[in-house]
Amino acid sequence: MAPIPGSGLAKGLAVTLRTMTRKTVTEQYPDAQPELPPRTRGVIGLFEENCTVCMLCARECPDWCIYIDSHKETVPPAAPGGRERSRNVLDRFAIDFSLCMYCGICIEVCPFDALFWSPEFEYAETDIRDLTHERDKLREWMWTVPAPPALDPGAEEPKEIAAARKSAEKLAAAQAESAAQSESAAQAESAAQAESADQAESADQVQPQTEPAAEPPSSARPHTGTAAGPEPEPDTNRKPQEGES
Repeated sequence: MAPIPGSGLAKGLAVTLRTMTRKTVTEQYPDAQPELPPRTRGVIGLFEENCTVCMLCARECPDWCIYIDSHKETVPPAAPGGRERSRNVLDRFAIDFSLCMYCGICIEVCPFDALFWSPEFEYAETDIRDLTHERDKLREWMWTVPAPPALDPGAEEPKEIAAARKSAEKLAAAQAESAAQSESAAQAESAAQAESADQAESADQVQPQTEPAAEPPSSARPHTGTAAGPEPEPDTNRKPQEGES
């Protein structure tokens, strides 16, 4: 059966009419900010403390839009007698977003978790040469990175978290044991001091009290002189007088 002439136009107009009668869902941007999904690929943030300048992100980038500069520094030995080591220090980390195609390969290959997706998207520029953002701007975008999604309740706990928890439990147990030992030592010392004090007190109670002898009364003392004074001793050197025997 041949189609009726003008049926296609009628169907199209019907769709238009149905759409016109529906409520609009247009968001008045920028007055109303859109609600983006939490894992939106907006822009790439840099956590430079984790960057070791391994250059994996720059080598794996298919657009060659990542620019990294660094230099080497000598690190003194950690312990006496050790040897010095050299490490890379990041000087520049820039991404040209006029070339980036947001594939996320740089984020996937980073072995030290230095690159993350941020939902920020308002970084348009009037000049295409200003779309090369340096590490300071990339670090600002790092603070808008959402937290990772929660693990499945039935999933195994990550090894890093389990190791950290075991270390914390061991440290807490060691601290509790040392505190208990110090408390028991203090109690034993106080008990020993109390026991020694009791022994000293009991020894004082058992020891006999020796009182000094009382002096005899003055009436009982021997009287060896007169009222005028004591009797003089005989002079043995005196020569006898006549008539004395």
